Amino acid sequence: MPSPEVLAARVQAVLDIPLHRFLGMRLRDPEQPSAGVWFPVDGPAQNQAALLHGGVVYTLLDVAGFLALLPHLSDAEHAVTHDLTASLLRPVRAGARVDVTGTVLRRGRAVAFLRAEASVDGVLVASGQVTKSVVPAG
Repeated sequence: MPSPEVLAARVQAVLDIPLHRFLGMRLRDPEQPSAGVWFPVDGPAQNQAALLHGGVVYTLLDVAGFLALLPHLSDAEHAVTHDLTASLLRPVRAGARVDVTGTVLRRGRAVAFLRAEASVDGVLVASGQVTKSVVPAG
């Protein structure tokens, strides 16, 4: 488990990524970042049909998986995406709020396996499997 200072710095680094800010990504619970994120389906997150863009879903499934994994990493460890697969289950309309949560399925010495889900009003709209390689912290 990381120290509180390292955990806070890592969460802030995720929040400060320009793409995440551009998409309007927010923590679902600022007191518990591992609870995932939410974002509005407004202009930056929409495709040409005014629906949620699939690439945005992939990105934030990855983010939610990383946030779920953070409490399982020491100060000397970091994690990078090794593989991500996602299923987009239904279209999401403009103006919707998408909640994205992650779960640690298994944390090994060098690899972590995660599941992430996106939902709108409690209805699952996408799910993904994320594999992270555990690497030394920079």
